[in-house]
Amino acid sequence: QVQLVESGGGLVQPGGSLRLSCAASRFTFHVYDIAWFRQAPGKEREEISCFSNNDRSTSYADSVKGRFTISLDHAEITAYLQMNNLNSEDTAVYYCATGPRARCMDVDTYDFWGRGTQVTVSS
Repeated sequence: QVQLVESGGGLVQPGGSLRLSCAASRFTFHVYDIAWFRQAPGKEREEISCFSNNDRSTSYADSVKGRFTISLDHAEITAYLQMNNLNSEDTAVYYCATGPRARCMDVDTYDFWGRGTQVTVSS
């Protein structure tokens, strides 16, 4: 069974940076789309970035465009989300997700999820 484990979250000051990792076991990311989501308290889960293996393209929500970057390592067993210029609105639990039905920017198509990592932006 596919397992995804996120790491790299923590407390960071406004304007700071973090890099999240999503490690896959029994799986490599070279076949399916992979996405990063986040969910803040009282808000719906939001897809913020996606890597499409169909055409190796990336996509971003407007809320993070220009600040966040999704990437894969060479072996394609770890996905990353580099987050720069963080602000308080980025505070949330961040999840990675993938699966055979996965399609970028379509939240209902992701079958495999990690448990999330907390990111808190505060001074």
